[in-house]
Amino acid sequence: MANILVSLTSPGGLENLQILEQPQLTPKEDEIIVRHDAIGMNFVDIYHRRGIYALPSYPAVIGVEAAGTVEAVGSAIAGLKIGDRIAYCGVPAGAYATRRALAAQRAILLPPQIDAATAASSLLKAMTAYMLLYKTYPVGTGTTVLVHAAAGGLGAILVKWAKELGATVIGTVSSEEKAELARSYGADHLIVGRDADLVGEVKFRTNGRGVDVGYDGIGGSVLAKTIDSVRPFGTVVTIGQAAGPIPPVSVDQLRPGKALSHPSILAFIIDQANYREAANAAIAAMENGITAVVAGKYPLEEAARAQEFLESGRAAGSLLLIPE
Repeated sequence: MANILVSLTSPGGLENLQILEQPQLTPKEDEIIVRHDAIGMNFVDIYHRRGIYALPSYPAVIGVEAAGTVEAVGSAIAGLKIGDRIAYCGVPAGAYATRRALAAQRAILLPPQIDAATAASSLLKAMTAYMLLYKTYPVGTGTTVLVHAAAGGLGAILVKWAKELGATVIGTVSSEEKAELARSYGADHLIVGRDADLVGEVKFRTNGRGVDVGYDGIGGSVLAKTIDSVRPFGTVVTIGQAAGPIPPVSVDQLRPGKALSHPSILAFIIDQANYREAANAAIAAMENGITAVVAGKYPLEEAARAQEFLESGRAAGSLLLIPE
């Protein structure tokens, strides 16, 4: 098949994703051309498609994470060469394509032991976990954390990394099948089912205290329950809205002394020093076995079907798009 890209004609539904033939690419002096071997899918792709997070212009190519092989380098590039295996993440988007022109400073060289599928499924999520565990709230021995969607792509990495840091992990999952996965990642306690008594279960498992930090990528009505599950002077971290928009939060909901944080990994890594720091930590974590689990692979031309599955919440892990 010819080189293709997935074009988002305008914000909206899956029908706004169109498969187009990709034109020939020539790098600028500070760019490389990378042929994608695997493209990581993230909920931010859905937010971009729906227009929750607007893109600068349309039509646009979405996707913020991929791994591949360098095919051409710009005249001002040093330190990268044709044939190098690299991964990258962040904005501007543009990963849903067979090839892309990429600012060379975003390329992260991959060690031999990390394959493209692992890198594309794990890099952005591991960088997010680094930000959450080290920057948003310092997690260590004795910390108790709440991780929603503990069997998902980010959830798996958060559970594994938090355990390595010595934390006690309480996870939430939607099914017993996902609970088994989360247990295999190291979760100490699992709260199963979307209708479970989250606050009551957390308080029971913490002897009434609550968790030190709660990571909430669910949004909707769950955020208020997450706030109630965090101990006084603990931290609530809202990082997504898989179940619906994040509602307004009254200051009174944070009594007594709870902190509410709304970090963005894409904003954090715009700074090149942060990008390199988080990427180096993520690569080291991946080398140590802290990776996402690949729950499915789809041909790039089936991006709409893959997004539909991701949006359903049924995926127990990360999804990849594979150019053919």
